[in-house]
Amino acid sequence: MKKLDVDVAIIGTGTAGMTAYRAAKAQGARTVVIESGVYGTTCARVGCMPSKLLIAAAESAHAMQHSAPFGVHAGEVRIDGPAVMERVRRERDRFVGFVLESVESFDEADKLRGHARFTSPHTLLVDDHTEVTAARIVIATGSTPLRLPALENVGPGIATSDDVFYWDDLPKSVAVIGTGVIGLELGQALHRLGVRVKLFARGGSIAHISDPEVLRAAGRVLNEELDIQFQSKDIGAVQEGEEVALTVADALGKEQTERFQYVLMAAGRTPNVHDIGLEHTGLERSEDGIPLFDARTMQCGNSHIFIAGDANNERPLLHDAADHGKIAGDNAGRYPDVRPGLRRTPIAVAFTEPNIATLGASYKSLVEGGKRKFAVGSVSFANQGRSRVMLQNKGMLRVYAEFGSRRFLGAEMIAPRAEHLAHTLSWACQMRMTVDQMLEMPFYHPVIEEGVRTALRDLAQCLTKGESDVDAADTEPGT
Repeated sequence: MKKLDVDVAIIGTGTAGMTAYRAAKAQGARTVVIESGVYGTTCARVGCMPSKLLIAAAESAHAMQHSAPFGVHAGEVRIDGPAVMERVRRERDRFVGFVLESVESFDEADKLRGHARFTSPHTLLVDDHTEVTAARIVIATGSTPLRLPALENVGPGIATSDDVFYWDDLPKSVAVIGTGVIGLELGQALHRLGVRVKLFARGGSIAHISDPEVLRAAGRVLNEELDIQFQSKDIGAVQEGEEVALTVADALGKEQTERFQYVLMAAGRTPNVHDIGLEHTGLERSEDGIPLFDARTMQCGNSHIFIAGDANNERPLLHDAADHGKIAGDNAGRYPDVRPGLRRTPIAVAFTEPNIATLGASYKSLVEGGKRKFAVGSVSFANQGRSRVMLQNKGMLRVYAEFGSRRFLGAEMIAPRAEHLAHTLSWACQMRMTVDQMLEMPFYHPVIEEGVRTALRDLAQCLTKGESDVDAADTEPGT
């Protein structure tokens, strides 16, 4: 067996792993990266980019089918399923190619192929061919689609979100299990491309929304277009020829069986931390098996082990994975000199139409402890000027600020072009701007951002109205 002694070993070559490698090398550390699967990040291969390619095709089809209210009448719209999926795969492979080029730039001596498992806090066994002894280790093993026990071992009609981007054609019908970001994006896109789609949710959640008013607005808006059954429970499924008979119980326990070409498990992703020998590390772990870590340093306890990206499940998004990797790689490279790294304002977007976005402190985090310590401003997009011009006048934005300081804290929304609104607001949040400072910024006319101004004006009034009733010593929000 080959033996290797290094300063830093990094398990995984996704976004977090590649960034950690570069950061550790920049610190002068002898570094090796270990990969058990194919090179290419989750985002490029089965996540962000291929899903947006599918959504782009869906938006094109939807625009052609719904142009009549503008007085524009298209002919018969024909959706070529094989052509749609061929472009998705072709462009996906192009994005993956960029990632492969990056990995190819790594020194060959720094790359190991195989599944890594801890055999001791400082030792990794890679398959049966190499034993790596590392002074520091970064866990960047990524995540995989969550599999549902009720749908296991059914047949070829059960798919995960990863499988979608390898389809040669659009299916006739799909049941989507889950109304998180992945389920909603894929469900709406397939629906707009002519696929019969029904979505099932165990509870009443939608994407990452925690504000009850925004959640209600999102439910109303999405149900106008999509067939969504909330409060449902998957009982089981049977493969019957080319279809899957899916049995689901509603909130009252009434069971119903429907048939679909595919049942798509889109109930989230699970960190890949359960088959890497963590029991040999001595690390304290949470109930879900993830090592306890400091989100500012990525350090697991006080150990020499760091965890980054989807593997730690803190913010399983590409931009956060890159930040995680940079912090973990820097700290692993210069250990024991562990320092907090740059953590940006949280921002998350679901590319549904309308977009769903959250940023900064969530409503849920602000109400923790049972005492409301913040003001809320809101706007409906039903009559917002530019939104109405585009016939996209649906949704709601809610913004939050701290009493006393009047500092902007965060927002949740379902809104037209929310991907852009969220960026503007997240920058203001990271700059710790007050609501009054934000209202001093320019707002062009007519733009969607005028809706932001309306919400901020409402927020400013709520702050002023409520300040006299708030104890100045009790104004710090629970964030």
